[in-house]
Amino acid sequence: MVNFSRRHIGISPSDEQIMLKKIGVSSVEELISLTVPQNIRTKELKSVGKALTEEEYLKHIKELGKKNIILKSLIGLGYYNTHTPSVIHRNIFCNPGWYTAYTPYQAEIAQGRLEALLNFQTMVIDLTGLPVANASLLDEATAAAEAVTMMFANRSREQQKNNVRKVFISHNLFPQVKEVIYSRAEPLQIEVVEGDEFSMPSSTDFFGLVIQYPDVTGAIRDYTELVKKVKSAGVQVAVGTDLLSLCLLVPPGEWGADIAYGNSQRFGVPLGYGGPHAAFFAARDDYKRLMPGRIIGVSIDSRGKKAYRMALQTREQHIKREKATSNICTAQALLAIMAGMYAVWHGPEGLKEIAEEVHRKTVRLKEILQNSGIDVINHGLYFDTIQIKCNASDIIPKAEKAGFNFYAYNNNTVSISLDETITDEDVLSVAKVFLPEVSLSDQKIFNVIKGTAFERKSKFLSHPVFHLYRSETEMMRYIKSLENKDLSLVHSMISLGSCTMKLNSAVEMEPISMPEWNQIHPFVPEHQALGYKELIENLDRYLSSITCFKKMSFQPNSGASGEYAGLLVIRAFHRERGQGHRNVALIPSSAHGTNPASAAMAGMEIVVVKCDENGNIDVADLKAKAEQYKEKLSCLMVTYPSTHGVFEESICEITRIIHENGGLVYMDGANMNAQVG
Repeated sequence: MVNFSRRHIGISPSDEQIMLKKIGVSSVEELISLTVPQNIRTKELKSVGKALTEEEYLKHIKELGKKNIILKSLIGLGYYNTHTPSVIHRNIFCNPGWYTAYTPYQAEIAQGRLEALLNFQTMVIDLTGLPVANASLLDEATAAAEAVTMMFANRSREQQKNNVRKVFISHNLFPQVKEVIYSRAEPLQIEVVEGDEFSMPSSTDFFGLVIQYPDVTGAIRDYTELVKKVKSAGVQVAVGTDLLSLCLLVPPGEWGADIAYGNSQRFGVPLGYGGPHAAFFAARDDYKRLMPGRIIGVSIDSRGKKAYRMALQTREQHIKREKATSNICTAQALLAIMAGMYAVWHGPEGLKEIAEEVHRKTVRLKEILQNSGIDVINHGLYFDTIQIKCNASDIIPKAEKAGFNFYAYNNNTVSISLDETITDEDVLSVAKVFLPEVSLSDQKIFNVIKGTAFERKSKFLSHPVFHLYRSETEMMRYIKSLENKDLSLVHSMISLGSCTMKLNSAVEMEPISMPEWNQIHPFVPEHQALGYKELIENLDRYLSSITCFKKMSFQPNSGASGEYAGLLVIRAFHRERGQGHRNVALIPSSAHGTNPASAAMAGMEIVVVKCDENGNIDVADLKAKAEQYKEKLSCLMVTYPSTHGVFEESICEITRIIHENGGLVYMDGANMNAQVG
């Protein structure tokens, strides 16, 4: 049977000899000996288990997946079951023409994806009622944190002069969103105040307010007067929201919000135990030069034809570096494209119909429960979520036994959030969790939003792209036409090196299409995700063994997030030892742009280390600067192999210099596959 790595990498013995001859070496071993310095080589093979064939791996991953328990999760909190349209599943999600495409740094080989991302932006702009949107962020929680740092960077001159550093966040934000805001604010010395937004203290003390619409309880609250009041005092307003709900609700942009963010996952992207999913981020026009991530713009090419490009890159890390206010790079392009195509496929009428069906079933569930004497909390208007007064520790196990997961809001309250996959039969089964003999009646009310001040009157998705593709063949042809405008591994090898090249093999991608892996909500009880637990623990063991570290974290959802997490660990290490004053990060001038951006976000002072004309670190300059900042040195950020692909022989000396001067070394993982290899 053919070895997996040889089949995946695709070098035949004859090709190998041609390549070796061209390079001028006689064997792969000789090439490695000339490339990898002797002093950094591993002397023994690490224990990572027996290699598997593709067939053995698929059998293993299916068996492991059986340890996950698939229930209908009605937990909500920004994550919902969804139907991925088959035309999108087969032609994008499972199509290497889309998932192996190079990051769209170069517009001329990315016109298809840039158009698809522009569709996503247009969808977000229309649904949120705000004029500018980016091409996605990493997840809803970090998008909220990006909103906070963007508002902080956009403080008025008077606020900066008075050192206004407080942001007010509603206690009704999703819990994971609150946690990330707290984590990201602390290094920047932003003070987070949490409470009831309608009781917000003197607004002149705050630069920003973050609220949720609909909120964590499911309530739709009227923020019109509150927003007007705080904005008159110079407070900026960011709103976490739900795209499907905005098909029925007055969008945040129409009642004064400056920023809207959220998760686009319920637009056709599987749950996948929490991701990856594309966050969305929209804002008023004033923010366009401060917005994190990429904005796709429409231009005219040299022949006068319409062309797409990544616009406004003046805010990018590779230009701003240590002055950047965000370290976000390419975010979740593939998932944003899927969400955008979901809107293209359904159009405004289809999306509104889905939203109305979700809402109708939520209203029906509430009616059945109330008619049966169950205590449903009256929060006023709602979209897809209701809360029930009950003993949570009693109801949650009963729900699980009936095949559902509810959210324990607190000991005496459970929340239930419906989605497009829930049937009328499911609604009845959910009601029977509370009372086996529920009282049924014909549904009299189908929409509690209609006719209120919250009903959306403005049109959305009016661009022709959201009206042209109603048959599967037309949609398939549209997707294929965009795919043909790109460069991916289905067209050729990609000569541009980047950590974002998609070299995952087909067999590695297979599990993301398996229900036992992609239909699990991130907040299910641990015993329902034992397959995931074992998978993560095994990967932890393998990578820890290969890298000689004690433990791995799988929390960061991008390389830049990994940098930031690593720097926070280093920062915490120094603080624990009473050396919290150590805040200087040495960064080579050849480093990735995200390195200084991440260091700035971690509250560090950046000192640039010189590199020679070949890009290698100037060891003498490093030594001089490490000694100069000895009392304040926190760390060195180093990419290894370097950004130009070389294993610098001085790495051991470089590490020793940093350690001797009280600092730690953060190694950038951009080329980590070379290390693993």
